[in-house]
Amino acid sequence: MLGFLKQPVVVTAEINVNLVALTVMGLVNRLWALSYPRAVVFDEVYYGQFVSLYMKRIFFVDDSGPPFGHMLLAFGGYLGGFDGNFLWNRIGAEYSMNVPVWSLRLLPALTGSLCVPLAYQILVELHYSHCAAFGAALLILFENSLITQSRLMLLESVLIFFILLAILSYLKFYNLQKCSPFTAGWWFWLLLTGVACSCAVGIKYMGLFTYMLLLAIAAVHSWHLIGDQTLSNVSVLCHLLARGIALVVVPVAMYLSFFYVHLTLLYRSGPHDQIMTSAFQASLEGGLARITQGQPLEVAYGSQITLRNVLGKPVPCWLHSHKNTYPIRYENGRGSSHQQQVTCYPFKDVNNWWIVKDPGMQQLVVSNPPRPIRHGHIVQLVHGITTRYLNTHDVAAPLSPHSQEISCYIDYNISMPAQNLWRVEIVNRELDTDVWKTILSEVRFVHVNTSAVLKLSGASLPEWGYRQLEIIGEKLSKGYHQSMLWNVEEHRYGKSQEQKEREVELHSPTQADISKNLSFMARFTELQWKILTLKNEDTEHKYSSSPLDWITMDTNIAYWFHPVSGAQIHLIGNVLTWASANVATLVYVCLFLWYLLRRRRKICDIPEDAWRLWVSAGGLCVGGWAVNYLPFFMMEKTLFLYHYLPALTFQILLIPVVLQHLTHHLCRSQLPKNVFSALMVAWFSSVYLVYRTFSPLTYGEPTLSAAELRALRWKDSWDILIRKH
Repeated sequence: MLGFLKQPVVVTAEINVNLVALTVMGLVNRLWALSYPRAVVFDEVYYGQFVSLYMKRIFFVDDSGPPFGHMLLAFGGYLGGFDGNFLWNRIGAEYSMNVPVWSLRLLPALTGSLCVPLAYQILVELHYSHCAAFGAALLILFENSLITQSRLMLLESVLIFFILLAILSYLKFYNLQKCSPFTAGWWFWLLLTGVACSCAVGIKYMGLFTYMLLLAIAAVHSWHLIGDQTLSNVSVLCHLLARGIALVVVPVAMYLSFFYVHLTLLYRSGPHDQIMTSAFQASLEGGLARITQGQPLEVAYGSQITLRNVLGKPVPCWLHSHKNTYPIRYENGRGSSHQQQVTCYPFKDVNNWWIVKDPGMQQLVVSNPPRPIRHGHIVQLVHGITTRYLNTHDVAAPLSPHSQEISCYIDYNISMPAQNLWRVEIVNRELDTDVWKTILSEVRFVHVNTSAVLKLSGASLPEWGYRQLEIIGEKLSKGYHQSMLWNVEEHRYGKSQEQKEREVELHSPTQADISKNLSFMARFTELQWKILTLKNEDTEHKYSSSPLDWITMDTNIAYWFHPVSGAQIHLIGNVLTWASANVATLVYVCLFLWYLLRRRRKICDIPEDAWRLWVSAGGLCVGGWAVNYLPFFMMEKTLFLYHYLPALTFQILLIPVVLQHLTHHLCRSQLPKNVFSALMVAWFSSVYLVYRTFSPLTYGEPTLSAAELRALRWKDSWDILIRKH
């Protein structure tokens, strides 16, 4: 029974020494002195704020992209025991002792290190020589800009890692497709492709570019698969379903999971609450949830409410009125009704309270039992403090002359009767009999007499209106623009009929017993929409640049400067590598077009296998460069040099592809091959020399003298910081 113990247990393993050596070099190259400098470096001031909010479980919205990248950085802080207590307000500020600098920078450094062996494996899977693959990895290893971006608490290196992982996974899957489809390895690499794509998109939306490229390549391969007569219809269908699940369903599911974890972690109210809807705010702990917890759900006749505009732009605001009236004449000479002003006020105030009144009754309290208001019911809105009715009439609004003025009616005993009846329309209703609900219902108010809709114009009133936002009656309105929609945020059942008692009631906090929890999909949809539509004002930055500046690296970014020693860190690339990448791209395009034209004339300069290899490798590398670079020409946002790094990575992979092609197919005899090989050795040595030359600006040490810094200014457009003594 124990006979197997008579023989030794032998385990054999194949170790790729090239891969191990490259991984070790990458780790040393990126992790060396990772905690230096112990100060906030450039965009660490931006990402650090979100890490602190994660540590404190405080909700935030970042319009730069999905939350997965922020969560990864926060995970590093969690591993280091960071409590979130640090004020991220200034580049160059020294980190306090409670900030685990090494831990926060570890994940970007690790992913940046692993990009080196990934580059090697991608070239191998493209069926290029191990020498070419090793060269590609060395170029990534000695690229100064990639090193700088990897050694800081930034996301570009993590993005590039998942992009390369997605490319490698798909190549391995495709190569297995030829010999062993539907095996465990085949499924593993196919699923990993989808996972890596979703992670890339979850870090920054720039990841979408490579995801779309891979989907296009997969679609072409699938089209060829459909035409393969050796496969049965069932087999083809299984292949297509597998690709659909792995490359579409899995990425979508993972993308949703990023937001699920994000929203689960950030359950506390925070500084970004105001841009979200009342329902979203009420789902967070503290903040609005503390105010609205337990409010009555159904709005009834006699309810006291505040009405928040759903649009939330230019700032979140509430329907408001005060005792001041519109001026008799505006500055342009137009007249007004001289009625009480109605505005939208961006702060919580007692003058934001309104009472929903039944037009057929005089009482301003909720009856017992309450009579809920449903879609289509007619109401009057009475301002709580001044007791005047919300009104509109055929008088032009102060700043929007094509729309009607909204006011609270004052009886001047003239020929302008009150027109204060409004029809409640619940826009997000499921049935026409739906009840108007606190926070959950989005309603619009349609004026019964004129059919004008109560709307926020967004314009700021002059001094006489205290710079508050203009409210208008929009005539002949089509559709449901968010500026016309309102939701009840604070709500109580009014009990006081006397005005003095009611004013005391309006000043008191709301209370009742209804909990309002949004579903995950409702919260995800709202947050996703805010991320896509929220736009911060783009201001010109000292180090912003245009895509045209990136190719020739006419710009750099000073990331950090030590005020005493003058040590500094710059985002600046290996000049020789960047120039070589541009030349390789140009050579590839020219040769590709030349071969294509010659093949059209039935002239084949290279074997068919070499042509397919040339097309597939170039399509991946040049295509990857194009999709990660050209879209920036259409973007209206502040751009920086680091936006080019994913595209640059694809260009670097192209260099050994072109070099091997030139060696094998253009250098026919041994002498040219030897000369070309010697030139490549000299070129690689020069790449390493340039890397060493600029390493003080990459790592921030050793400190250079003013003369040495001037010597590194190879281009007049570079901003190298030199201290003035």
